[in-house]
Amino acid sequence: MTLLLTTIARASVNCVQKRIGAAGRAFSSSSSSIEHFNSGSDSDYDASVQPPTRLPITWFTEDEEMIRYAVRQWSTQELKPIVREMDDEGCLRPNILQDLFDNGFMGMEIPEEYGGSELSFTSACLVVEEISRVDPSVAVLVDIHNTLTINALRFWGSAELQQQWLPRLATDTVSSFALSEAGAGSDAFAMKTTATPSPDGSYYTINGTKLWISNSKEAGVFLLFANINPSLGYKGITAFVVDANSEGLTVGRPERKLGLRASSTCPVVLDNVRVEASNVLGEVGQGYKYCINILNEGRIGIAAQQIGIAKGCLYDIAMPYLQERQQFGRAIGDFQGMQHQYAQIATELHAAELMTYNACRLKETNSSSFVKEASMVKLYAAQVAERTASKTIEWLGGIGFTQDLLAEKFYRDCKVGSIYEGTSNIQLQTIAKLLQAEYKQ
Repeated sequence: MTLLLTTIARASVNCVQKRIGAAGRAFSSSSSSIEHFNSGSDSDYDASVQPPTRLPITWFTEDEEMIRYAVRQWSTQELKPIVREMDDEGCLRPNILQDLFDNGFMGMEIPEEYGGSELSFTSACLVVEEISRVDPSVAVLVDIHNTLTINALRFWGSAELQQQWLPRLATDTVSSFALSEAGAGSDAFAMKTTATPSPDGSYYTINGTKLWISNSKEAGVFLLFANINPSLGYKGITAFVVDANSEGLTVGRPERKLGLRASSTCPVVLDNVRVEASNVLGEVGQGYKYCINILNEGRIGIAAQQIGIAKGCLYDIAMPYLQERQQFGRAIGDFQGMQHQYAQIATELHAAELMTYNACRLKETNSSSFVKEASMVKLYAAQVAERTASKTIEWLGGIGFTQDLLAEKFYRDCKVGSIYEGTSNIQLQTIAKLLQAEYKQ
C-alpha cells in the first residue's frame, strides 16, 4: 500500500475500530430480531438462508474506510482546484494522472506481487464514487482501468500477460477498453473489426476502427475485441491485449462532448496491426463471453460514478447553499416546499447507494447472481444522478445556471450515465429477461 494510504491508516484506524465495535455491539444485542427472522412464516422462506450477521451495507472494512478517506482528501485538496480548468481545456493534467498512480488508486485489485494493493472490488467503487464527487471525468478513467481492463487480465489473462502488464497497470500505464464501433453500439457483437490469423497461427493482423473509446489518448495498452472469422458470428469474437505503440495503431482526435470533457474519447484506427498469438486474452472465440461478464462488473462502477455525482450535487453544493441563501427573511432550505424536494432526492440517493454496494458485495461472492442487480443499479443510479443534478440547478436559481459553481458541470457529466456501458433500455431488457427466466422455471 502506498505511503499516503499507510499514513492515513494510522490516523483513522482508531476511529474506524470504534465505529465497527459500536456496530458489533448493536448487532450482538439484537437477538430478538434474529429470532423473529427465523420464525417468519413467509411462503418463500428458505431454510438455507441464514439470519443477517453482517454489518449494514454502507459500513465498510478498515481498508475500505481508509481508501475512501484518502481519496476524499486528495480529491478535495489536489483535484478540485483545477477541475474547471481541465473541463475548459478538455484534457487531464499530467500531474493528476501521476497522482492516481502514486496514491495507489490505479491498482486496487491487482495482487501485491504485481505491485497492486490487493483490495476489494468495493474499494475500487468507493474510489470511483469519491472522485466523482469532484470530477467524474477523472473517475471514469479510474473506473474503466480498474473494473474492466485490469479485472479482465486478472480473470482470463495468461501468466505471461499478467506478468507483462499488471505491474505496469499498477504503476504507470493507463488502459483502455476498445469495443464499440460505428455499427456496433448496443449491438456490440455486430463489430466489423477483424483479426486475421497468420498461416502458422503465430500472430493476428487486426484491421478496423473503434469509436468512442474512453481513455484512448492516455492509454498505453488496449483491451480490444475483434472477430477472427466473421462467418462464425459472435463466436469468432476474440479479446486481444494490444500495446498502444503497435505499428499501424492510431488514436484519432478526441470527440467534443457535452460532458466528461477532460476524459479522452477518441476513435482508434487499426491498419494491419500485428498482434502475437500470445497476446490473446483467454481463449480464441471466447471474447464475447469475457465482454459480457466484465461489463456486468463495469456497470456497478458506473453506478458508483453516478452516486458520486449525485452526492457532489446534493451534499457538497445544494444543501450548504440552501442553508445559507436567505429570501423573505429566512433560509430557503427552511421552506417546506424546499424541504420536501431535497428530502425526496436524499431518499432516492440513499436507495441508489444501498443498491450499488449491495451489488458490490454480491459480485465479491464470485456468484453470477449479481447480473440483474448490476443492471438495476446502473439504470437507477443514472436516473437519480440526473434528477439530482437537475434539481440542484433549480434550487440554486440563477447562479446554478452559470459556471460559478460546478452544478452545471455535474448536470452535463451525468447524462452519459444512461448511455455508456449499456444504455438504459439495454438494462431494462436485461432485467426483464432475467425476471422472466425466474418465473418460467
